[in-house]
Amino acid sequence: MKIIILGAGPIGSNLAEYLGREGNEITVVDSSAKRLSDLTARLDILTVEGKVSHPSVLRKAGCDDADLLIAVTDSDEFNMLACEVTNTLFSTPTKILRVHDNDYLAHEELFSEQALGVDLTLCPEQLVTDSIYRIFEFPGTLQVLDFAKGKVQLVAVQAVHDGPLVGKRLATLREHLPDVDTRVAAIYRRGEGIAPHGDTVIETDDEVFFIASRKDIRAVMKELRKAEQGYSRVMIAGGGNIGERLAARLEHDHQVKLIEIDEARCQDLAERLGETVVLNGSATHKSLLVEENVDDCDIYCALTNDDEDNIMSSLLAKRLGAKKVLTLINAPAYVELIQGDRIDIAISPQQVTIGSILTHVRRGDVAKVHSLRRGTAEAMEAVAHGDADSSKVVGRTVGEIPLPAETIIGAIVRGDEVILDHGEVVIEAGDHLILFLIDKQRMREVERLLQVRATYF
Repeated sequence: MKIIILGAGPIGSNLAEYLGREGNEITVVDSSAKRLSDLTARLDILTVEGKVSHPSVLRKAGCDDADLLIAVTDSDEFNMLACEVTNTLFSTPTKILRVHDNDYLAHEELFSEQALGVDLTLCPEQLVTDSIYRIFEFPGTLQVLDFAKGKVQLVAVQAVHDGPLVGKRLATLREHLPDVDTRVAAIYRRGEGIAPHGDTVIETDDEVFFIASRKDIRAVMKELRKAEQGYSRVMIAGGGNIGERLAARLEHDHQVKLIEIDEARCQDLAERLGETVVLNGSATHKSLLVEENVDDCDIYCALTNDDEDNIMSSLLAKRLGAKKVLTLINAPAYVELIQGDRIDIAISPQQVTIGSILTHVRRGDVAKVHSLRRGTAEAMEAVAHGDADSSKVVGRTVGEIPLPAETIIGAIVRGDEVILDHGEVVIEAGDHLILFLIDKQRMREVERLLQVRATYF
């Protein structure tokens, strides 16, 4: 696939690396020669220097015959103008637009076919906020991912030494939870992925990904770790877009304190956040955290734009007694280096954003994709099409489908029904299959498996 990425910032550069590794032809456009030079020094991609909205620059980048345009500069206005120019002058079939300003997002008609002609509007800050909020809904989780419009969820949790299922075979899960349908999709042990089987034994500190309906998540979690109380007292470091959005989401039923270093920004936040206590200062200063009783907070969320500040303030908060710390990390390589040690939960904005974009990159009818484990694994929701003659999945039981190694069908969603105990269930056209790929390199095999023979049409 020929993909043009506008913007060589953190999101654009990570997209270029991720999509380039899959064999796509990538061209990145940016006005900064240094950013582009840094990219070409480590990636085998094409670059074009210039304003992303200029027709001559877009033509030079290859918009005439590109399959996908992704506008992810830091400027909403440049992104929108670039999409409008592309929509008017070029035949690029799919366009993805990054927007962060709520004033634009409130008017969906701006992005319609008659206006910008955008296929997907992304707000990374909102995606990250939603991702964090799902963790608040289920205390003790590392990650909660929605599929099939929330009917089924994939949950990551770290097993602790006194969990009822720890030290036992997965086959005993049914004995422990006879009235709960769930399936373990993958286990990560000391950084390595394990495809689970009935005789797989869960060990302390394993990161376990399981699939269940929303109503059953807490019951499954209790088998892997102690039940945790909700996060009532919250301290947020960083009053940027993500910090403000999270505070606004939580302040009505949580006690929220927000620390922001910029005094003018504090004034704005105090006016917009009626129930949040807004504090002016640096979250890396021990005296401020002590004065504001960080040892009394249930969770400390470091959400500034600076990775080093986030890591340092999280470590400081943890040492001062914060029960749990959640840290925003923009450099994906840092995420799994720090999570699970003194930092409990690490969130990568790039990884969260990439999943939304991948739904437009994957071949076949793909409803949702989540990128996991620094891009080495993926979870996806794909729709089965065809019939027993034209499809390799329709008309077959899960056991009869020739799945690639380390690939698991965790659930089948059929209408409003979620099927987790699916060993003898025959796949029907229109079923949504929730797949987990421990090795993302198997994706092309999965795509071929889901393709319908041309004779079907």
